Amino acid sequence: MQNATAPRPQTKASLERLFNPRSIALVGATERSIWSTAAYDNLMRFGFSGKLHFINPKGGTFFGAPAATSCAATGEEIDAALLMVPESKMAEVFDDLEQAGVCGSVILSAGFAEVGESGADRQRRMADAARAAGIRILGPNCLGFANFVASTPIWTTPLRRPMANPNVALVSQSGSVASQLEQFAYQQRVGLTHMISTGNEADIDVADAIEYLARLPEPKAIALFLESVRNPARFIDAVKAAGAAGKQVVVLKVGSSEAAARAAQAHTGSLVGDDRVFDAMCRQVGISRVHSMEELVVTADLFARLGPVRGKGLAVSAMSGGLCEIVTDQAEAGGIPIPQLAEQTTGALRETLPALATPANPLDLTGAAMLQPELISRTLATLAGDASVGILGFMFEAPLKEDKRGAARMFIKHVGEGFKTTGKPCLMMSSTFSAVNADARALTEECGVVYSGGGVRHCLSAIGHLLRRGEWEARQTRAAVVAASAQVAGGRPATERQVLDYLAAQGVPVVPASIVDSADEAVRVAASLGEPVALKILSPDIAHKTEVGGVVLNVRGNDAVRTAYDRIMASVSAARPEARISGVIVSPMRTTGVELFVGTLHDPQWGPAIVVGLGGVFVEALKDTSMRLLPISEQDALAMFDELRGRALLDGFRGAAAVDRQALARVVVDIGQAALALGPDLVSLEINPLLADGVRIEALDGLTEWSTVNEQA
Repeated sequence: MQNATAPRPQTKASLERLFNPRSIALVGATERSIWSTAAYDNLMRFGFSGKLHFINPKGGTFFGAPAATSCAATGEEIDAALLMVPESKMAEVFDDLEQAGVCGSVILSAGFAEVGESGADRQRRMADAARAAGIRILGPNCLGFANFVASTPIWTTPLRRPMANPNVALVSQSGSVASQLEQFAYQQRVGLTHMISTGNEADIDVADAIEYLARLPEPKAIALFLESVRNPARFIDAVKAAGAAGKQVVVLKVGSSEAAARAAQAHTGSLVGDDRVFDAMCRQVGISRVHSMEELVVTADLFARLGPVRGKGLAVSAMSGGLCEIVTDQAEAGGIPIPQLAEQTTGALRETLPALATPANPLDLTGAAMLQPELISRTLATLAGDASVGILGFMFEAPLKEDKRGAARMFIKHVGEGFKTTGKPCLMMSSTFSAVNADARALTEECGVVYSGGGVRHCLSAIGHLLRRGEWEARQTRAAVVAASAQVAGGRPATERQVLDYLAAQGVPVVPASIVDSADEAVRVAASLGEPVALKILSPDIAHKTEVGGVVLNVRGNDAVRTAYDRIMASVSAARPEARISGVIVSPMRTTGVELFVGTLHDPQWGPAIVVGLGGVFVEALKDTSMRLLPISEQDALAMFDELRGRALLDGFRGAAAVDRQALARVVVDIGQAALALGPDLVSLEINPLLADGVRIEALDGLTEWSTVNEQA
């Protein structure tokens, strides 16, 4: 028994005692409560083998057993407790829990942070009391957890019995969504190892749950439903721990980051959109993000059974040309590569296939396979030998009941024989969304086939995630993370020229330029350059120069330069008479190359991030951008280029010089480092455009925005 005056530390072991308890107390037990009844029924259905205590301050008999008036009154040490008591009784309950040596508690009760500030204050006081007593809290306002591996649920709505060989863990901030996901997983025969509902997260949060699950042998993938992330740094560390343990994290997140609203008027913030920062984090740390409950379960299931896929693409075969066409269209829409087969592969297929079949990917076996099912195994083996194929798929439904002739068994047997010869990940998938019962799962496993009833859409989406995770892991082996630079001395760059000079000092190539304060000096500088020039106003008060007539491009000849200078000064004075004018920038005119936008922002939740997209006026018109959290590596930057819809422009579109992507990646990394070195008061650093012309890459314009006033400007 623990001394009430000596709080126990909250250790990792305490989570083990909570999630794998040998003794449980149902505090507030009563047969009149659906929550209490469901919790008891779940424990009986699972066959919980530990000690179960019923606690009710009035005593009595519940579920056929006498109830103690308190946990301490049992005279035994208790591992975990389900608290089904009003919020007003929580303080005295924790005193009792401490006396009974309770290590962890599940709090069903609501009326805390979810109801506003007064509830948040009550939640803080409750968490403080639990912390002082050394008691971990799951909740409040949560449905609990279920440890399917240990047949131990503390869950307050009805659950189905554990399945054999479970391999997917589920963590959800919403208990109701977790219940729906558990039902769907059962329908698909996806065995859950654990299900944890974190509720308001007064203590145990999603990161704690991920870290706990990462240490266990049974979960092979972790599925998350998130509404928010309260501690981003710990969340990222937990995901990395899961990855290091070989467990892929798949997330369905609702809601959005408020980066755009909090980034002042910086263009970078407005380009990000509500959810782009979280998306960028997922890509960067290797999380697979999905967008439906069905996709969450199907994807986590296939990660658990197949793992990440190292390879170039997917090869699919079916006994229907129409299905093959559907697969082709949906794979293209989802960015899943369906590679063209090598001539050696198509030649081998011609020797196997009937004359009416065309060797291609996807491969239509035609109705001939109905009469010659051995075509399935032979063609699968041939497809697997193609170097461009990383994963194989076969379209066929597993029957819910064995048909009398055993036809389905015969076909699936040949699928299994083909899969066994490949040495590559293989999946048999249903064409439509289909239930998977115990008979279907048993038949496919007997034949050595990994089968999903997720249908074309969800199975292809999951395969895309498997391939992208494989690519991400390959990049990680090549990438060296760039460390953040130290805080730069000498104040804050504010004007365009200060920004470009600062970037140049940080190793970023910038366009040559001179600052002039007269038309005569502009003429002299332009003549010395010996080529067309660009003139731009220089002012700490003017961020967007074109809007005030502060830019004239492609100027040739002395008279034209003089006229351009005078026109800029007149236009700016009329549009912004109060603006401070530092001069006019004269620089060589660049007429070829791809204009890119590179901008950084500081998200209030996730920290500094960097955005790359098509530049110039297109950055606002097209919003074709990719994002990562800082710092980034060159491999991250290269991946960002591949995510742009306009990436073809980098590769010599219509005769233009192809951009040196590796050199461009180094420049983007240097821009990110330069932004980090400016410190936490930097709201945004923007380069628009960053001109990429073959091997020549130059920043042509720069802008900074700060969270406080720059007194040096």
